[in-house]
Amino acid sequence: MALNSVKELSSATVATDVLIVGAGPAGLVLAVDLARRGVPALLVEKGPALFPGSRGKGLQPRTQEVLDDLGLTGALRTASRAYPRMLAWEGPEGTTRGREWDMIERAEPTEQVPFADAVLIGQAHLQALLHQRLLELGGRVVLDTELTGLDQDEDGVTAHFAAAPDIRARYLVGTDGGRSTVRRLLGIALSGETVDPKPLLVADVILTRDAFADDRNWHAWTGGPDGGAVLCPLPGTERLFQLVAQYSDPAAVPDATDEGVRKLLAARTAVAADQIAEVVWASGFQPRAALADRYRAGRVFLAGDAAHIHSPAGAQGLNTSSQDSYNLGWKLGQVLLHGAPEELLDTYETERRAVAADVLGLSTRLHREALLGEGSRRGSEVKGLGIDYRGGPLASGRAGALEAGDRAPDGVRPEGRLFDLFRGPHFTLLAFGTELPPLEAPLVHAHALGPYEAYGEGLFLVRPDGYVGWAGRTAEGLTEYLERTGAL
Repeated sequence: MALNSVKELSSATVATDVLIVGAGPAGLVLAVDLARRGVPALLVEKGPALFPGSRGKGLQPRTQEVLDDLGLTGALRTASRAYPRMLAWEGPEGTTRGREWDMIERAEPTEQVPFADAVLIGQAHLQALLHQRLLELGGRVVLDTELTGLDQDEDGVTAHFAAAPDIRARYLVGTDGGRSTVRRLLGIALSGETVDPKPLLVADVILTRDAFADDRNWHAWTGGPDGGAVLCPLPGTERLFQLVAQYSDPAAVPDATDEGVRKLLAARTAVAADQIAEVVWASGFQPRAALADRYRAGRVFLAGDAAHIHSPAGAQGLNTSSQDSYNLGWKLGQVLLHGAPEELLDTYETERRAVAADVLGLSTRLHREALLGEGSRRGSEVKGLGIDYRGGPLASGRAGALEAGDRAPDGVRPEGRLFDLFRGPHFTLLAFGTELPPLEAPLVHAHALGPYEAYGEGLFLVRPDGYVGWAGRTAEGLTEYLERTGAL
């Protein structure tokens, strides 16, 4: 059942297994993953509607794999587009065509990597797709529900709200953004640095048909004395563009009012103020890189921007956030539904905080390189395909071409596409060039497959989030691993 208003909640305390606070991409991905597992969960959002703008707009290949597993590939294919080429405009009026280049390094899909390039989709549009998928799975969301406090005991969490009954949950996950109320209530610090002293303005604007910017390119004006501006066309709404503008003066205060956005565009680009049909959303901010000191406090977890804040360079924030939730979702499911030990949940922070620290370093470096004129093209390092959990608490063994902790490659075998075999809330045991061991575990789908170079010979247990958890030439250690993760 979908709940669209806090008024629809009973006046008595509501109970659920997982309460998710914040309906951005991280919260929606987690809600979808839990819904398909059959975990009772409730997603609450303090706003009257889902966030209307596009702080993020790029989905990297690894995140596309996540959404493929969650059943969103068809909808995403229709709703997204390839990144357009950057086009620099020059001359006194900003109307002379200059250099044209690809911001995103292009690649062709392969058998092992079916999603090779980042795709463009505004955050608001992505949220709409995730919300629709959540409704299809019978998930619940409540709007106008602002968290004001929380209490924990050994059995669960009681959340208090400004205008709603208390909600009692076995676990709570804060996905409520960079100014996270959950993080503040837990007293967890967000440690980091200013990436750039010069502030930015980000906005979504709808331009008139006669506006100078077309939908074919990502337009850049960089010569203004007060700073540059870029306009990127977003799919899904006719003539919708994301504006990103940086100020030259560190002391500048971005004007995020409709009038301020119109003035800025008219001053810095070839788009006239009266060619802006609508300012959908706008916000000013200073680029920062920061990481929560902890991702867990008792029965409460942080995910997404509540746990890490990025520079927009490299399109990493939205992607890292979605992958946080994908990592946490299966672990919550195993503990709540299948008797996995509570310690499994500790591996969420161990695995994901290290990833976020690396990604923060990457986005900060890309931001500063662009400022220094050292190039702005984004290569394979931003795609997320190289992320691994080697050496972590849920990585055991190696065989053939892979080590436990590696991303499990896709492949097209006579028995079927590997990603199709992985899809769903289960573990997958693959035997390449060897026999499957006898195993009675309903949560493990086992397949004996023909030779495949990407894996080599051996046994490979693929976790529900698409990483090799255990690998070996024999089945020694497999049973112990399955017991630790609640799969046996």
